[in-house]
Amino acid sequence: MNAEIIAVGSELLLGQIANTNAKYLSEQLSFLGINVFYHSVVGDNEDRLTNVLRQAAERSDLLLLTGGLGPTKDDLTKETVSKLLGMKLIYDQQTEERILAFFKQRNRKMTENNRKQALVLEGAKIFPNDHGLACGMARETDGSMIVLLPGPPSELIPMAENYCFPYLKGMISDQSHIESRVLRFFDIGESQLADRIDDLLEAQSNPTIAPLASGGEVTLRLTVKGKDKQRNNEMLDSVQKKILARLEDYFIGTGQQTLMEKLAERLMEHGKTISSAESLTGGLFAAELTAQPGASSIFPGGFVSYGDEWKHEQLHIPAELLREHGAVSHACAREMAVQAMMSAKADYGIGFTGVAGPEPLEGKAPGLVYIGVSSAGGTDSFEVRLAGSRATIRERTVKYGAYYLLHKIRKEIEKGG
Repeated sequence: MNAEIIAVGSELLLGQIANTNAKYLSEQLSFLGINVFYHSVVGDNEDRLTNVLRQAAERSDLLLLTGGLGPTKDDLTKETVSKLLGMKLIYDQQTEERILAFFKQRNRKMTENNRKQALVLEGAKIFPNDHGLACGMARETDGSMIVLLPGPPSELIPMAENYCFPYLKGMISDQSHIESRVLRFFDIGESQLADRIDDLLEAQSNPTIAPLASGGEVTLRLTVKGKDKQRNNEMLDSVQKKILARLEDYFIGTGQQTLMEKLAERLMEHGKTISSAESLTGGLFAAELTAQPGASSIFPGGFVSYGDEWKHEQLHIPAELLREHGAVSHACAREMAVQAMMSAKADYGIGFTGVAGPEPLEGKAPGLVYIGVSSAGGTDSFEVRLAGSRATIRERTVKYGAYYLLHKIRKEIEKGG
């Protein structure tokens, strides 16, 4: 089954909202083994929507439309589909009763335009809306299928998960299971990662391997299709093992877990604490770490020491070190990490110093960053050169800090190094 997603709404074309529904639906349909070959966005205009629908019907088996099911005159998705396919619109009694109950509960009168939301294509499978008024629906026609879903993600997502996807799964003759696994990597570019596993990418068939880079990370989505779920997982395990044999140093975990979530999990798991000393990041590391549930058990506190004088007075960074090496240096980053750890009596300390830009500092270019990581086992420092805006440099610096800490924990505790 090959699908096309059509998002309806002039607000999408005006850039007032992002088309997150298309991303969500594409991802979820891939788990069902349904290929999505086209995305379309069209405004609230009957003629243009008709043209898009005609083109989509010629090339796709499954058409999923989102939006345009509301009560106003510019909500015309159902009407356009009805006219194009020659299907009647009828009132769905259950949906109408739900709408009436909604207004009665709020002591408000239901108007005729609200009743319009109970109109459905005759013969359609109805999807109840547990978080809104407009129901969704699916209707087969001439060997293909058209699905109408509401536009607000808060309504679309639960409707899709509870009603639409189970319905589509039942319509697919091939009941193969689709299993997917995401591997996350850091401190390696997409092209470099792809080069390391080029032969695996070339030979892929089932499972498939799809790289994606975003926010300084690279992910590999492994997807397998088969009738035996246990065999599917064994195949995924086999491919993952081959990949990690070449990329283990950059591997940070599976699924959607972020670097900071992973770091917090590891610290809690081992009963360890950490303190931070931040210059260019201005407390961003501490903010992201304390956003994690249970952070009070791993983070006694941190320091923001932006100016050199404050570094000397608050963190006791020797004035001679700052004069000789500068604040933007390996030496300063290491000392910041050590002092943060000692001051808070923590198991680990981390120090951030560098140039966020846009202007140079100490004759050093924006994007030059030093990160110190300290523990009872010793202190290390790392030089990182980053590009982008001031905000991007700060955000990427924090990610690198979490990454280096994870490596230190793995080396000192998990591998007993």
